[in-house]
Amino acid sequence: MQNSIYVPLMYAHLATIIPCIFIGAFIFLTKKGKPIHRSLGKVYMILMLITGILTLFMPAYVGPRFLGHFGWIHLFSLLTIHSVPKAYFAIRKGDIKTHKGSMIGLYIGGILIAGSFTFMPGRFMHQFFFG
Repeated sequence: MQNSIYVPLMYAHLATIIPCIFIGAFIFLTKKGKPIHRSLGKVYMILMLITGILTLFMPAYVGPRFLGHFGWIHLFSLLTIHSVPKAYFAIRKGDIKTHKGSMIGLYIGGILIAGSFTFMPGRFMHQFFFG
């Protein structure tokens, strides 16, 4: 089912996304604009951008496939690749509203919703946790 490149990409994806689950939650729960927010925010954005790019190279194995590779899950990759630069440039311009909206959308869509899909039957996380 999985090609030889899928497994290393999956582990690289997990190595970038798992820290983002916790970093993102921490950032949401702490005071904004402080040095820790800025520092962790940069790490979060870099890891999310890497994970968005990595996932484009991972073929879809569940659901319909487009061009023999992409699935609906890849829309979250595009969301990530779009949201990170949008949020970055917004905050550089002082547009806190756009930055905040992009970051909330990224966390909800890119981590919570996309993450929940990884527990569907046939996916790695489903097999890992539910056998």
